[in-house]
Amino acid sequence: MILFDYGIFSLDTIEAIETEWLWYPYIPLGKVTIIQGDPGEGKTTLALNIAAAVTRGDMLGSDEKTEPANVLFQTAEDGIADTVKPRLVAAGADCSRVMWKDESQHPLSMTDDMLEELIQLTEPKLVILDPLQAYLGANVDMHRANEIRPVMSHIENLASKYKCAIVLIGHMNKNMGTKTAYRGLGSIDITAAARSVIVVARDKKQPDIRVVGHIKSSLAPEGDTIAFRLSENNGFTFMGKYNANIDDLLIGVSSQPQPKMCELASQFLMAELGDGKPKPAKNLIDKANEISISYDTLKKAKSKLSVQSVKIDNIWHWQINV
Repeated sequence: MILFDYGIFSLDTIEAIETEWLWYPYIPLGKVTIIQGDPGEGKTTLALNIAAAVTRGDMLGSDEKTEPANVLFQTAEDGIADTVKPRLVAAGADCSRVMWKDESQHPLSMTDDMLEELIQLTEPKLVILDPLQAYLGANVDMHRANEIRPVMSHIENLASKYKCAIVLIGHMNKNMGTKTAYRGLGSIDITAAARSVIVVARDKKQPDIRVVGHIKSSLAPEGDTIAFRLSENNGFTFMGKYNANIDDLLIGVSSQPQPKMCELASQFLMAELGDGKPKPAKNLIDKANEISISYDTLKKAKSKLSVQSVKIDNIWHWQINV
């Protein structure tokens, strides 16, 4: 059954397709991935080495070869000539395949028509925006879910439309001792919208080793925890599988105790419902489940915060009276 006038299709008319990968299972093609970490931990260095591999037609830790491809790299933090180019050269990149747009006259944002034009012109297999906070747009409050959702939806559509992997480099907040899923700056909707989230953290016992944890994977089983070494003499060295827990590394940098899951659930509900607007209960439950908050824990937090259940158009919503 196809109801064209309403844009409604029965799923027997839709052809199922398999997910394609830039780097299995960490970075899917046609989707958005976030690489996040504290300042100086190596997240941009990792991204640049991934970019270099794409330009060569290979990938970190893999012997498989693909066609060399273009990369679009935009940064609001590092100098292109004195920082980005030397790192790419050191990583063995084919720099003729790395594209960059001078933003001195026209700063880009994720919803800017120019970003889509750049993707059309350069035909990249990989797009990197570093840091994501700089590319949300001047009028977007990254802590407000209703402002973040359309931005993330738009960038997801670009990735799908042009079959490229879009990687957003994100800083982490200062809530040491908090579960890693809550360490990303801004609304939890940023993390929820990405199909894959990778965290880079330093091994405190061996400071030259950076551990890469896969904390969210919506399209495949989470990848192994891996690591790379950053040394003054040898630069970047990919190490492969590494025995470490990313939560332990991040929580371990603080003497503060890890918040109980109910406290995290309360933080989640306040972030979602703090504006006083009702939200569909099912959406909240599903989103909480994505970041490992169980339904029972969510109910306890709901009761603690006196969240009200209201029925709107025959659908249950939750709401905080502010």
